[in-house]
Amino acid sequence: MLKSREGQKVPNVTFPVRVNGEWQKVDSDALFKGKTVVLFALPGAFTPTCSSMHLPRFNELAGVFKANGIDSLICLSVNDPFVMATWQTAQHAENIDFLPDGNGEFTEGMGLLVDKSKIGLGKRSWRYSMLVKDSLIEKMFIEPQEPGDPFKVSDADTMLHYINPKASPPPRVTFFSQPGCPHCARARKMLVEKGLRFEEIELGSHGISYSSLQAVSGRSTTPQVYVDGQHVGGADELALWLSK
Repeated sequence: MLKSREGQKVPNVTFPVRVNGEWQKVDSDALFKGKTVVLFALPGAFTPTCSSMHLPRFNELAGVFKANGIDSLICLSVNDPFVMATWQTAQHAENIDFLPDGNGEFTEGMGLLVDKSKIGLGKRSWRYSMLVKDSLIEKMFIEPQEPGDPFKVSDADTMLHYINPKASPPPRVTFFSQPGCPHCARARKMLVEKGLRFEEIELGSHGISYSSLQAVSGRSTTPQVYVDGQHVGGADELALWLSK
């Protein structure tokens, strides 16, 4: 059984990290002492759930967390500093501090180091998130011990709701575009001017085609914009939505 460490201090560990191409050491006090921190730990960089859901949503909500008193958001994994740095760049996760627990010492101290040797991953962190205030763990959300890779409680929205149930996350915006489309450029510009983060799905890339667009939206023109899963429409409809 994986036990919560709520009410206890975080493990006292020194992490070897890379800063501007040089090896440095940072300890737990530097990361947590006198600060309010949200740390989320995951099994591995570049793995499916971590790359598609866990990390991206924390990155999306980073501004909301900081507006609600969080000094830093830390992503921890039992990976080396080189892998973590490459993953941060690939994910455009500039709002997150990546912490490589390469030797698994912090994770072992948390009691959440698990053996995934059967699938060739060796020892890894169990998936969890926690709120830490001045090195003291106030709240933990630990995924249940179930087969596979459960992802039910350690997500960003659950943690944000714990910190402030009335916090308002920004809308989740996705739009389909195509290269050279002037209306797509207009939609993109409007979203940027409003300061809204968005996901852009470009036809012709990663196997996305007009068939994909029609299957999702029932339309054959671009852009097609969605907000929180609801279809808004093209650039004109987006302008109307933004005006409201």
